[in-house]
Amino acid sequence: MRRVNGTALILAALVATVGALAFPIWSYASRSGTGQANLNAATVATQWGPLSAADRDFVVRVRLAGLWEIPAGQQAMERAPTKAIRDAGDHLVVGHTDLDQRVRSVAEKLGVELPNQPNAQQQGWLKELTAASGKDYERKFANLLRDAHGKVFALLAQIRHTTRNSLVRELATDANQTVLDHITMLENTGDVDFDAIANEAANSATASPTGPPPPNGQAPDTPDPARPTGSPDATSRPSAETTQDQGRTINTDRPAPTS
Repeated sequence: MRRVNGTALILAALVATVGALAFPIWSYASRSGTGQANLNAATVATQWGPLSAADRDFVVRVRLAGLWEIPAGQQAMERAPTKAIRDAGDHLVVGHTDLDQRVRSVAEKLGVELPNQPNAQQQGWLKELTAASGKDYERKFANLLRDAHGKVFALLAQIRHTTRNSLVRELATDANQTVLDHITMLENTGDVDFDAIANEAANSATASPTGPPPPNGQAPDTPDPARPTGSPDATSRPSAETTQDQGRTINTDRPAPTS
């Protein structure tokens, strides 16, 4: 009898142990603070698929992008001394006007409330452009807008990759095409400071670069202390957080994630 009781106790202890180990795995997805729980808590159902907080933020950013890039493009068409800048401005106006119509339609269907004016950061960029003239204006225009559009690529890719909502996915696809067109036009001006863009990205990186060694055993380039790097406008460029607004779909510019 004692042997039977002892065996039963051992088996009960084993079952309890296995259950204790397995329960955290089964329940992890529904725990508060986990990625799955956060996604579910901020997601609402729509006839076009689940709509997450990130989806809604993206829609707002697209709207914000147009609110400052359309007037920036109109200003460039009127004030820029060179055809390349005027052409870039024209593409901004045409692209964002079309994208703005799309985003307003999507937002209405999904019940997302949209802003009606640029955010404070975007208004600051417009004031900065208004105060500039001549070549200084052209450099600021090309670099402010190119930097913002470039940063929006990451957001577009993330939303396009992860959204489960078909309307948001279509909007991200359209925005991506618009952003690429605008980037191309801005780079064609010849005023984009690629060194400043690369340095800014490197300074914000959190991990060491990896990859194959330089070709033919060459040593990595060593910066020349006597050679200035970066553009005079680098400090006023959109921050990484800002990006999220730029581009066709992301031309939005919130203090941190808008462009």
